[in-house]
Amino acid sequence: MKYGVIAHCTEYTMRVDALARAAEERGFESLFVPEHTHIPVERRSPFPMGGDLPDEYYHDSDPFISLTAAAMVTTRLRLGTGISLITEHDPIVLAKTVATADLLSNGRIILGVGAGWNEEEMSNHGTPPKKRWKVLRERIEAMRLIWEQEKAEYHGEFVNFEPIFSWPKPVQRPLPVLVGAHGYRGLRRVVRYANGWMPVEAAVRDVKKEIQNLRNLAEQNGRDPNSFDVTMTLARADPKSLERNREAGVNRVLFSVPVGGASVVLPKLDAWAKLIEA
Repeated sequence: MKYGVIAHCTEYTMRVDALARAAEERGFESLFVPEHTHIPVERRSPFPMGGDLPDEYYHDSDPFISLTAAAMVTTRLRLGTGISLITEHDPIVLAKTVATADLLSNGRIILGVGAGWNEEEMSNHGTPPKKRWKVLRERIEAMRLIWEQEKAEYHGEFVNFEPIFSWPKPVQRPLPVLVGAHGYRGLRRVVRYANGWMPVEAAVRDVKKEIQNLRNLAEQNGRDPNSFDVTMTLARADPKSLERNREAGVNRVLFSVPVGGASVVLPKLDAWAKLIEA
């Protein structure tokens, strides 16, 4: 099992390039960053974790520029989105952005994706909230064709384009796409158009059972049940939870970096590194 971190990148937190160097120096396998293009002033959608929306959500930097900055100062660290809101992007533009980041990082990008919970936010991008999962699926399918084919075309309800050329292509074939979703329906989405699952630990009741459900669905749909990457995000940093995840077949756990500067973040990274070593 691999160990990574997930961090909000803002103007008042530890710079992402410094964080990336520190994480790689301490032996972490990956750095993930979340995404919100904006937060509507008049927001009615409740925060899924409960309570008020934390301030850092209002200040998140662009994830792909942040990950590219991290790539320039590291050599081994995997770089992921946790998660990218595909329902808020043009798929042709985003396909080029992701492929370029993968090229510049020498094949280290992991695209964690989700449909989003903030209905007002996605509506501002023209995505009907009730159709967000279909929008996400079509955009992922379209981007995969752009990455994998010299001449790509796609015809769906929300994505529609005639044959196009688009370079660069990603270094990774295939580029890892992890879906942040929960429940049986969420696992079906993973099997249909992704190659990994990215749940939040607090939302998973029985990780071993869920991973077995994922493998069963994969086998039923003609896919290798052992080929799926399972990345547990917002993981609990205690030995029992980590061992439970490892035994269940989780491939990667992500610890949530505290909001603050280096004086706050570095001691936490050091403590986690000792826990991992133990």
